[in-house]
Amino acid sequence: MASDRIWRNRKTKTVIIDSSAILMIFEFSIDIEKELSRILGSYKIIVPKTIFKELKNLSEYGSEKKKNIAKPALRLVERYEIVENKSSFGDDSVIELAKKYNGIVFSNDTEIRKKAKNEKIKTIFLRGKNYLAISENFS
Repeated sequence: MASDRIWRNRKTKTVIIDSSAILMIFEFSIDIEKELSRILGSYKIIVPKTIFKELKNLSEYGSEKKKNIAKPALRLVERYEIVENKSSFGDDSVIELAKKYNGIVFSNDTEIRKKAKNEKIKTIFLRGKNYLAISENFS
């Protein structure tokens, strides 16, 4: 697979996903499993417990539009590994777990992406409303 040549190995990459990325999947109808396989090869998705709680709150108390997106997003997230973390804030929990697992942050939130860049953590984000890209530029 081309992504294995790019990454120079077949090791499973850990992807820590935040709420903006999860909601984006349903807003833009993106097949994340296909896209993550394309750019990473083998991967595993981890969802911080705070992000899971955030989605649960959106599905119950958000606007109608947010509820309609958050409910299927919550069902999707339940398929992945949900991990406890020390931080009680969503953004911080994503960065915390990325450090702990030497993972890649999957987010479309500019603040999280800036924090990840400052911590020299790779990020995955939406490019062109239909495919994912990875950022490794730390300069």
